[in-house]
Amino acid sequence: METIDLLWRAEITPNRRGRPPKYTTDQVVEAAITVADRVGSAFSLRDVASEVGIPVMSLYSYIDSREQLLELMIDDVHAQMARIPLAGDWRSRLTAVADDNLTLFADHGWLADVESERAILGPGTLTKYEYELEAINDLELTDTDKDAALNVVLDFVKASARALAHATRERTHEDPQQWWEREGAKLAVLGIEARFPLASRIGTAAGEAQGAARDSRRAYEFGLPVILDGLAARLADHSCVSGG
Repeated sequence: METIDLLWRAEITPNRRGRPPKYTTDQVVEAAITVADRVGSAFSLRDVASEVGIPVMSLYSYIDSREQLLELMIDDVHAQMARIPLAGDWRSRLTAVADDNLTLFADHGWLADVESERAILGPGTLTKYEYELEAINDLELTDTDKDAALNVVLDFVKASARALAHATRERTHEDPQQWWEREGAKLAVLGIEARFPLASRIGTAAGEAQGAARDSRRAYEFGLPVILDGLAARLADHSCVSGG
């Protein structure tokens, strides 16, 4: 079946002949999300079939490929994601959108590994897109620039989510404070301050403040306002040009 038909399966009457399948497409998609949440983006169709309780070849009664299944999974989690009610000015609304997406990636880590320029034209994804555009729809930007502004924020959130997930995995092996104290002590013996004065001064200050060489949460909290400041400057420039 075509992907667009499967994405809109709740609104399309299936044209099936013969005995109905034992499971529904919804059940297969839910099982795949459960597996991906557990093992990550490298999940296989065999993993999904095992979760459902059917032979792997039987999955092809429901989906054509792993890529098609992944699109259905993405649309499903987009439909189910929690959303903070949009309120306040555009910065507050766009911050809420960013925080929503960071939570989505935390709940479904595999989602941050998905890279595609193709839009998923399902009800869940379109609902998400419609909601997010409401955050910036009143800005004095062209529709193309509104889409671009939203994507800049979402791309930043995705990168931040990857960094946060990686940091979480690292912390399961060693506390960042222990790492910093050990590695910092070794560097102190080598006397690197004269060779790398900026790296030594700023890196030490950041490391002591963060307890690690990098704090992904702090980077997110610092970076998002910087992006919004840039958008505000763009809006101000546009307003000056329009006013002139």
